Amino acid sequence: MFLRHIKTFLLALVIVFSFSAFGTDVNASHSWENYHWARTANPFTLKVGDNMSTAWDAYLSTASADWSFSSVLDTAVVPGLTTAKRCKPTTGRVEACNSTYGKNGWLGVAQIWISGGHITQGIVKMNDTYFNTRTYNTPAWRQMVVCQEVGHTFGLDHQDENFSNPNLGTCMDYTNNPLRDDDAGNNIHPNLHDYTQLETIYAHLDTITTILSGTLRGAAATAEAENENDWGREIKGERGDDKKRKESHYERDLGNGNKIHTFVVWAE
Repeated sequence: MFLRHIKTFLLALVIVFSFSAFGTDVNASHSWENYHWARTANPFTLKVGDNMSTAWDAYLSTASADWSFSSVLDTAVVPGLTTAKRCKPTTGRVEACNSTYGKNGWLGVAQIWISGGHITQGIVKMNDTYFNTRTYNTPAWRQMVVCQEVGHTFGLDHQDENFSNPNLGTCMDYTNNPLRDDDAGNNIHPNLHDYTQLETIYAHLDTITTILSGTLRGAAATAEAENENDWGREIKGERGDDKKRKESHYERDLGNGNKIHTFVVWAE
């Protein structure tokens, strides 16, 4: 209870600072079709399985702590239940992985399994094939991508999808450079808009919960989407000035209200 009061106080300070620095026009509206984890009370705790190497542990911990500033959810980093290379989902939680997945074009991937409009499981994957290169092997790129991919598993979309726009100071913003000289422009942590959107997404309570293991059955429980051929149709994609893919959103319809959504950050 004491920690919850401290969190509320610190979040209030963030809100005060944000209003004073950026004005009062706060209009968070970046959710994925209102997909959310079903739960019967707020705040709820979502487990994030750590299948990551020591090179990534600090970034995952920071992302978990950042998102836990939300008033409606907490994240708890726990031991993973899969292998990093395979990165299979576990019902009722998120699995986070990194590995050298190869020169397949993608830098980071987030996937959520949907059943009846509710998120039932999720995974995030960081591709070390690219993160081991000079371009992406930086603390800023690592922190931004893992923060963004974990945020996607809550039902959050991007705040801005124009790579040429100034940084918004959130990891949920498209950017060509996540780190800038002014701290407000660093896209490596969530910002006020993200926390406000989470409050909107999780404003109502459900009569069931999908944050417990073993709650998913049928086709959605076994269907996988390991590579691009399994992601389904691309329903949204962003290209850079050079026409190369920057971000993509895929949907695979499994029938009977079951879907897999895949969100991709492409490497240069």
